Amino acid sequence: MAAETRRQEGATSATAPAASPSLHVVVFPWLAFGHMIPFLELSKRLARRGHAVTFVTTPANAARLGAPTSPGIHLRVAALALPEVEGLPGGAESTADVPPEKVGLLKKAFDGLAAPFADLVAESCSGDGDGDAAAGFSRKPDFIIHDFAHNWIWPIAEEHEIACAVFLILPAAIIAFLGSREANEAHPRSTIEDYMVAPPWIDFPTTIAHRRHEAIAIAAAFQPNDSGVSDMDRFWEMHHRPCCRLIVLRSCPEAEPRLFPLLTKMMARPVVPSGLLLPGDEVAAVDEDDNVDVVRWLDSQPRQSVVYVALGSEAPVTASHVRELAVGLELSGARFLWALRRPSGYDAGGEEVLPEGCGCWGTAPVGAFVTHCGWGSTVESLFRFGLPLVMLPFVADQGLIARAMAARGVGVEVPREDDDEGMLRGEDVAAAVRKVMEEEEGKEMARKAMEMRKVVGDRRKQEEYLDELVECLQSCR
Repeated sequence: MAAETRRQEGATSATAPAASPSLHVVVFPWLAFGHMIPFLELSKRLARRGHAVTFVTTPANAARLGAPTSPGIHLRVAALALPEVEGLPGGAESTADVPPEKVGLLKKAFDGLAAPFADLVAESCSGDGDGDAAAGFSRKPDFIIHDFAHNWIWPIAEEHEIACAVFLILPAAIIAFLGSREANEAHPRSTIEDYMVAPPWIDFPTTIAHRRHEAIAIAAAFQPNDSGVSDMDRFWEMHHRPCCRLIVLRSCPEAEPRLFPLLTKMMARPVVPSGLLLPGDEVAAVDEDDNVDVVRWLDSQPRQSVVYVALGSEAPVTASHVRELAVGLELSGARFLWALRRPSGYDAGGEEVLPEGCGCWGTAPVGAFVTHCGWGSTVESLFRFGLPLVMLPFVADQGLIARAMAARGVGVEVPREDDDEGMLRGEDVAAAVRKVMEEEEGKEMARKAMEMRKVVGDRRKQEEYLDELVECLQSCR
């Protein structure tokens, strides 16, 4: 299948082209923007180092991710048409386009990309593709860097003798908690309670444990979904594939001590950091004509007096969660800006989501961050800006991140009910916000957050992780 391509700009860091022979790397993320964005950032960093990178996604996602072209940076996008699947909404090409209960169908459609991807790889290997020969696109790929969901990619890579690396945008903690197939067979987990404690293969003191509402979501990853395959079986398919040379994590030892050696032993292959792939220092411009009230309000606030509230684009936030959070913010007395999206299950014809008089705003320089603790949000707010956190985790890795950050003294987790939904109360939100914004303990959190930013957010060190990753790719192909 012919690939639609275009060159894209590189990363913001000015890194010299590769001194060793350049690579042709195919990069293929899962269809979620929390995955596609760091995969694209990795692609830019590799291209900036002089390597040819083919970034694979679907047409709609390519358009939404689209970056301006940049001369001399060999990064192209190959857009593969997503097959139609019964029950999947028309035009849906990412998890942002579907409710949570339809994500399994999106994975089923994603599995239909195996054949067109095989054609793309075959064209590149034969030199018959439409890539730029001078840029290195018309030669056989040296590596395929892909996500957890590509359990069908291994026969394609093996046929063409192409090395693979699994790139996981999650923190090392959740990978350690999930474990290898062998570890789970030796220590089976059969109840929700089994997922609420650290597994036995983590043999050092740790905060790695889940609350009940988080554990329910984790246990579901071990069960088949509407694609017919569980997420864990997709991930574990790599374990006995010799073409899988390494696992790459969007993390670093400074952010997650002790976990990289454990994972390398457990996964029986190198587990290496890409670094955090921190964005550049540029700040998105605010259209003052469209946001004049926001701008005026911000200009009138004292420095670091505002709490920024954002719960991500896909966390399973309900109308009840939103109401209690709003009540808590009002009770706290703090100034706040809230990037609010419509909660799941919200019916516009029903009762109002927010209490009367509760305002929602965009983004701004702030003194603290109320967050769902997605890894991307944590990386951005803490490691880039050094903000203390008020933490409201929901699913997946979020609880583990919250517990780790609380243990390091850079945030406070809002208490939740120990039930299947993990309900919260407004008064607990208010107490957590006041602790971070007003109390002495909050000042200490802010100090530790800035200290962590200096260490973990060291851009020179983060770029060194990318250089070391390139060395790994060159030596393992």
